[in-house]
Amino acid sequence: MTISAQAFVILAFNANNQLAVRRDGTRLDLAFVGSNASDAAAKLATVFPTHTPPTEYFTCEIEAVRHQVCFTQTPAQPSAPDISFLTLEQLALQPCDQLTPALAAVLTRLEPHLIEIPYLHLGENDYIYKFRVERDRNHDIYQQDAAARALYQSRLCEAIKTLARTNERSATRPARLDFGAVNYIIPSHFGFCLGVKNAIERAYETLAENPGRRVFMLSELIHNPFVNEDLLRRGLRFLQTDKGQPFGPDGNLAAASAPTLWDTLTSEDIVIIPAFGATDEDKKRLVRKGIRVAQYDATCMLVEKVWKAARAFGREGYTVVIHGKSEHEETKATFSNSRRHAPSIIIRNLSEARLLGDYMAAPTEAKRAALLARFAGLHTPGLDPSRDLDRIAVVNQTTLLMNETAAIIDYFKSVFVSKYGETDGPAHVGGAGKKDTLCYATQVNQDALQRALAEPLDAAFIIGGKNSSNTYQLYRLCEQKLGSRAFFIQSEANIRSRSEIEHYVFAAASHGAGGHTEMHALWPDENTPKRVLITGGASCPDGLVQQVVARINSFYPAAQLHDIDTVLAGLAALRT
Repeated sequence: MTISAQAFVILAFNANNQLAVRRDGTRLDLAFVGSNASDAAAKLATVFPTHTPPTEYFTCEIEAVRHQVCFTQTPAQPSAPDISFLTLEQLALQPCDQLTPALAAVLTRLEPHLIEIPYLHLGENDYIYKFRVERDRNHDIYQQDAAARALYQSRLCEAIKTLARTNERSATRPARLDFGAVNYIIPSHFGFCLGVKNAIERAYETLAENPGRRVFMLSELIHNPFVNEDLLRRGLRFLQTDKGQPFGPDGNLAAASAPTLWDTLTSEDIVIIPAFGATDEDKKRLVRKGIRVAQYDATCMLVEKVWKAARAFGREGYTVVIHGKSEHEETKATFSNSRRHAPSIIIRNLSEARLLGDYMAAPTEAKRAALLARFAGLHTPGLDPSRDLDRIAVVNQTTLLMNETAAIIDYFKSVFVSKYGETDGPAHVGGAGKKDTLCYATQVNQDALQRALAEPLDAAFIIGGKNSSNTYQLYRLCEQKLGSRAFFIQSEANIRSRSEIEHYVFAAASHGAGGHTEMHALWPDENTPKRVLITGGASCPDGLVQQVVARINSFYPAAQLHDIDTVLAGLAALRT
């Protein structure tokens, strides 16, 4: 077919990801088409004076005419009566004879680009949602009622952070709370990170600002049951579980082929994306339904930093190796994002890295087949080990242990040095430093805990949700030092008595038994003074920490304990 002419098309989307279309008699048509770029832009400007610069995304041939298709985003309503916004889902449901051939052809080409539409107002180096500086934080949401104050507020934690946390990014010596019968050792850094604070504040603000509207969370906001339950109590609803299983309209898990909450969504609904981020597939579903994505995307900017690193590595020709748990929402989102830019594969630990390294060092067809079978579903379609594993770059799930990611990078470097020599080998592993994609908040919590573990201790309590990866890493550090005297709990309710602690065993440490709770003893028959470490994961509210202190103190006669004002006065004296 001979291409006889060229046309320029500008697709204008609003913040709800709805497309502006023109009513042409009984049919819908492309709104802004010109014989050249200036002509199309002029037509756009007459209807939407304010818009982002049109950016070309693809070309397509329609009736022997090559169309260059650009996207723009506008905050305005159309000024022309024949132009209106429709969701992509509404357009997909239109009978064929209700769409012009040009519009129908363009719509069929949109799918690969849907993920870009919500973020047309951002440059590629911009972050979706930057951390708020302290003066812009919304502290009121943590004390809006008695339930919020009990969950989020703690005089002890506030005093500890004032004393010990001299720098947000650097661990210092732990705080010591002398209650008499019990001395508590609290790391300088524990509990909420900035990404979690941002997500929590965004969720509560959205509920308060939108009375009467349905507000959903894509899945759990953070991995803490008490925070999630408080949000549910205030009207928030989850679309799916942290494993991606959809809920039905009744709030229960939807059976196969049964209606889901997803099916009920309209462009009037609000869906918040949690701090872990979301997969491209979930975001595309929201885009098709005409739901605002960018405005309610609470992805942590340190998670997004990982995505940007993966994109950069892909442009440099590296295959991206993601160190993470394939079932975790963050790793799913990172893989989904990375696969757009580079061949990608997920590994869980150093043992799995060695499986890749064995092939890299001495590739054979048998090893290639075994590798693809072992990592089925964990790599991009079409990944060819013989081609794609010669230059690799490692990014990570932000909540893992730094030394484990560093060990994986060191291992890969050693493989390529052995294969290509000291001069050429290191260039086969991307990244200038080992910590490029490690979350500083996760790392500083781990560093602070290591300093606290250097103290003489009788027990350690690590507080966090059962599905909290970063909390599990903190527990692992404590368990390595204290063995059975380290207890993973969700709240003070798990401390039933001095002889009964409901200790949660993570699936990864259960030797095939799955995650479960075991009863462990603390110190049933001893009344001697104790030294107890308490820390919380990045999704642990301060109120839970103070409640654990109060629970342990309750096992001792009041005469053996100092009151909280005396303890706080002791902390204040340390600052003078």
